Amino acid sequence: MYVRDDKIPAAKLAAVQYVILLIIAILVVRLWNLQVRGSEKYINLAEQNRIRKVPILAPRGKIYDREGRILVDNYPSVSALLIREQMPKDYAADITKIASGLHMTEDEIRDRMRRMSGAQNAPFLLKDDITPDEQAFIEAHGDELPELETIMVHRRLYPKNGFLAHLIGYVGEVSDEDLNSPQYELYQPGAVVGKSGVEQFYNDILIGKDGSRRAIVNSHGKEVGRKSTEPAVPGRSLKLTIDLDIQLAAEEALEGHNGAVVAMDPHTGEILAMVSRPTFDPNAFSVRISNKDWNNLITDPAKPLLNKAIQAQLAPGSVFKIIMSVAGAQEGIAQNMTVHCAGSAVFYGHRFGCWVKTGHGAVDFSKAIYQSCDVFFYTLAEKLGIDRIAKYAHEFGLGQKTGIDLPQEASGVMPSEEWKAKLFKQKWFAGETISVGIGQGAVATSPIQLARAIGAITSGGHMVRPHVAFPDDLPSQYGEVAKRDREVQKLDIDPQNWVTITNAMAHVVDVGGSAPSAHLPGIDFAGKTGSAQLVSLNLRKSLGTKGNEFKQNGWFVGVTPRRNPDIVVAILFEGGEHGRLAARLVAPIIKAFVDKQRRVRHDNNYAAVDREGNPIELSGIWSEGKAEDGVSDRMQVGSIEIPAKAPSNRPANPEPILAAYLPPREAARRSTVSKVH
Repeated sequence: MYVRDDKIPAAKLAAVQYVILLIIAILVVRLWNLQVRGSEKYINLAEQNRIRKVPILAPRGKIYDREGRILVDNYPSVSALLIREQMPKDYAADITKIASGLHMTEDEIRDRMRRMSGAQNAPFLLKDDITPDEQAFIEAHGDELPELETIMVHRRLYPKNGFLAHLIGYVGEVSDEDLNSPQYELYQPGAVVGKSGVEQFYNDILIGKDGSRRAIVNSHGKEVGRKSTEPAVPGRSLKLTIDLDIQLAAEEALEGHNGAVVAMDPHTGEILAMVSRPTFDPNAFSVRISNKDWNNLITDPAKPLLNKAIQAQLAPGSVFKIIMSVAGAQEGIAQNMTVHCAGSAVFYGHRFGCWVKTGHGAVDFSKAIYQSCDVFFYTLAEKLGIDRIAKYAHEFGLGQKTGIDLPQEASGVMPSEEWKAKLFKQKWFAGETISVGIGQGAVATSPIQLARAIGAITSGGHMVRPHVAFPDDLPSQYGEVAKRDREVQKLDIDPQNWVTITNAMAHVVDVGGSAPSAHLPGIDFAGKTGSAQLVSLNLRKSLGTKGNEFKQNGWFVGVTPRRNPDIVVAILFEGGEHGRLAARLVAPIIKAFVDKQRRVRHDNNYAAVDREGNPIELSGIWSEGKAEDGVSDRMQVGSIEIPAKAPSNRPANPEPILAAYLPPREAARRSTVSKVH
C-alpha cells in the first residue's frame, strides 16, 4: 500500500490561520460598530422608517392701522401635501391618479416636483386651497396614495378691490431668482414670503416660524399616532401709521381716476394714507396666481402693480414753483421782483408761453404763487441759474429717495450742469433752465417727494423722513430703519419768506387763486396747483384725436393749517389736465382729516363714520350700493360698536368684522362675524 507522507508547509498553514483570524477580527469590529458604536444612528434610521415629520405652517402676523383696526388678516385653508418619502420608485401610475383626483394635469405635478427638487426630501404643498371634493379624494385614497396628505394653511386675507394694495403689498412663493439672493438664502423652495410693499419690507417681522409634528406611520405610510409636536410660532403683528378714515377718503377721492395720493403728518413723517391707481387685487396672490393672470398684470400698459405714490417719476409742473419761491427768496431775488406778464416772454431767442394766454399783467412775488404765473418763474429761473435751483431742490429731497420704509422707491431726477455732463457728456445750455423754472424739462419727481418737500417748507424747514411703521414698535433688527425714521433735518428758511410763501399758498384756493373751487370754508387750507405736459402742446395738437392720449397731468399739494401743518396731501391726477381739478380731489381728504380732529377733540371718539357722522363697520368699505345722489355709497352698512366715550388708546388687537374681506367660499362657510369693541 502506497502512503503519502507530504505535509502542508508550516508557513503556509500559519498564513491561512492569520487570514482567518483577520477575517474574524474584521467581522467582530464591524459587528461592534453596527451594534454598539453606531447603534444610535441605526436606531434613528429605523425610527425614521416609522416616523414622519409633517410641517406645521406658521400664520403671518396681522396688520393694523394706527388705531388698531385690522387691515390684513388670515383665513384657514386646506392644501394638498406631497410626501416624497412615501412615493414608490415608479410613481407614474400614482401621478395619473393624483392628477385626476386633484383636477390637475400630470405636467403640472411634474413641474411642481421639479420646482421643489431643491428642498431635498421635505414634504411640499402640491395644490393650495383645495375644494371639499379634492379633500375627500385624499382621505378616501389614503392606503393606495400614502404620499398625499392634507394640511392646514393660513392664507392672507386682504381688503377687496385693491384697497391699500400698493402699500400693503402681497405674498408669494420665493422664486428661483429670490433663492439666489442674500435676502432669501435661508429659505427653502416653496416658502411664502412678502413680495412687495409692507409685506416685503417687514417680512422678517410678519413671517413667523414653522413648526412640525412627528407622526407614527405603519408600513403602508398611514398615520397611526403622534410622537411629538413642535408648535409653530405665529408672525408678529404690525401696526402701521395709516389712518383708516383718511385712507377711505383718499381712496374715494381717486376713484375712477389714475394717479396717486399720499397723505403725511409733516411733524413726524407718519404716512396717514397712500393710494395708487389703477390697482390690483392682492388676494389673487394669497393662494397662487396663475401664469395668465400674472402676465396680464405685468403687460398691462396702465401698470397696475406700480406704486405711483413712490415710483412714478414725472414732471411736477407748477408745484415746483414753491421750491423756486424758496430758492428765489432765500437768495434775495424773488421778493423784490415785479414782472409784467403779457402771456409769454422771450428768453435766449425762444418764446415761452404762460398758461394764461392773455397774461397776468403786473405780477409780484405773492401773486406769482397764487396765480401760478409762468412768466414770473421763467424770469426767476434765468436769474437763479440751474445750479442754484438744483441746490435748493436737493436740500428739500427732490431727485433722491426719501428713504420711506417701502421697497423699490424711485429717486426721480433733478437736473444740473454736473448731472448733464456726467450722464450725457454734454454741456448744459442756459435756455434749458427756463423750463425747469416751472417744473418741466428734465425735472422728475414722485408724489412722496413733493409731499415731503412742501411739508418741510410749510413747516419752516422742518423736514422728516416718511415712514409707514412706528419706529418705536420695531424690533432690534430694524434698528437702523427706526433710527432713520426719527431723523429730522432743519433747513434754513427766513421767517418773513416763510410767511409770504405760505400766505400766498392759502390764496391759491381763494377767489383769484388758481384753484378757488377747492376752497374749504372754515378751514385754513393752503396749497399749490400744477399741470405738467407729457408732450409739447404743438405736437399734441398735430396728433388730433390721438393727442388725447397725452393729456397733461394734474398735480396739487395741500396742507392744513398753512403754517406748521398737521397734514400734507400730494396728489397726481394722470390726464387731469388742470391742477385745479387735482385740488378738488384733495379738498375732501383735507376736510375728512379736519372733521376727524374736531370730532376727536369733541368726544374722543375714533370710530370710522359715514357722511352723516354715523359709525360704520369695516365691511362697508367696498359696498357696491349707490346713494340717491349717484355717488358711490360705500360707507353706509352696519356699525363699529364703540362706546360713545371710547378712550383714545384703543385696543391694539381688536377682532375685526371680515365680511368685506372674505373670499366667496370662506364667506359662505362662516355664518357669523365678530365685531370690533
